[in-house]
Amino acid sequence: MKRTPKNIFREGAVPASFIGESIQKHSTKKEIGAHSIFLGQVRADEADGKKIEAIEYTAYEEMALEKMHEIRESVFERYPITCMHVYHSLGKVPAGEICLFVFTSSGHRKAAIDACNELVERIKAELPVWGRELFEGEGYQWKVNS
Repeated sequence: MKRTPKNIFREGAVPASFIGESIQKHSTKKEIGAHSIFLGQVRADEADGKKIEAIEYTAYEEMALEKMHEIRESVFERYPITCMHVYHSLGKVPAGEICLFVFTSSGHRKAAIDACNELVERIKAELPVWGRELFEGEGYQWKVNS
């Protein structure tokens, strides 16, 4: 079944209430036996003696959404999953807040876990999304995904 591209971007941090509601909505889907969830959180790392207080995310949105659609279709073809949800922050996200929410569901845990892991790795490697790590006070550096 061909799926249409979905907007994965949210302005600012992904709230815990949104994550909880997303999980709760699946309680009516009785064929699901497993969920795998990845939550990416902004760390207060130090660089050159300065503490990072937030990351400001930007993206080439049109290209990112097209690429995410390709990744999404590929993962649905590779794994017997029922549901897949991806949300990535744009704009400023303070340290300690969630910036990436990936959620997969399937009849059994292995497919949900493997699909979620592949999604996270491919999002980090393939999507044109950039983060400026903002230092306390002033200054920034561009984030390098690892």
